[in-house]
Amino acid sequence: MTAMEEEGAPPSLDVSQRTDGRSASQLRPLQCSRGLLARAHGSATWSQESTTVMAAVYGPKPAAMRKENAERAVVEIIWRAKNGLPGSYEKEAEVVVRRSLEFIILTALHPNTAISVILQVISDDGSLLACAINAACAALVDAGIPLNGLLTAVGCGVTHDGQVFLDPTKLEEQKSKAFVCLVFPSRPLSAVSGLPADVDGEPFEHGILTSVTHGAMEVDEYFTCVENGRAATAKIAEFSRNSIERSQKRVSGAV
Repeated sequence: MTAMEEEGAPPSLDVSQRTDGRSASQLRPLQCSRGLLARAHGSATWSQESTTVMAAVYGPKPAAMRKENAERAVVEIIWRAKNGLPGSYEKEAEVVVRRSLEFIILTALHPNTAISVILQVISDDGSLLACAINAACAALVDAGIPLNGLLTAVGCGVTHDGQVFLDPTKLEEQKSKAFVCLVFPSRPLSAVSGLPADVDGEPFEHGILTSVTHGAMEVDEYFTCVENGRAATAKIAEFSRNSIERSQKRVSGAV
């Protein structure tokens, strides 16, 4: 037994020997299905192996009088846990998802309306918030909601000895000193013409839209998470675009 174990320190995590055999920079297999709910205007499930979230979009629809805004649509998020009643985590997640989606939804096109996104957790094996945001974005596309682009989210963990790794499982999150959910914008599929590809000389996709951290990490560890996360979300964005194209082909073939 080491001195750290004797003092009751958290169990160590060696990302070179992850239980599922992945490297530190490797994501779990991604799966996305759209159009699963007949009564929703759009729906999607997003899976990162054993973490799965289903998203349903309703709207634009008339907003309740106390919520309606004469200048834009109101975005509502409802997070449904797999078990039990919603708590502080679910309420925080609703705020994070709403603020992220408001960045890409062209709310000014639908004043006095509401766009509701319901997120149902099917299974949680880590990186849940990132999975939910990716599911919500996929469902918005399925619903045909006007967007100024897409977004992609990824989880990143930091071990107690400073190792950085992507897409942590639930067990890895518990053994890490900190983990973060990063959301990056993506505009290759923008519905609005004339939007700049670069901002201050940097590609638009290099900007961070949302960052939610649990635990404490060093500054250099955080920037390593950002760098690795940015590279990973490029792969996620490519997967998402390919998934959209496959869905469109299926719809076209069915007409």
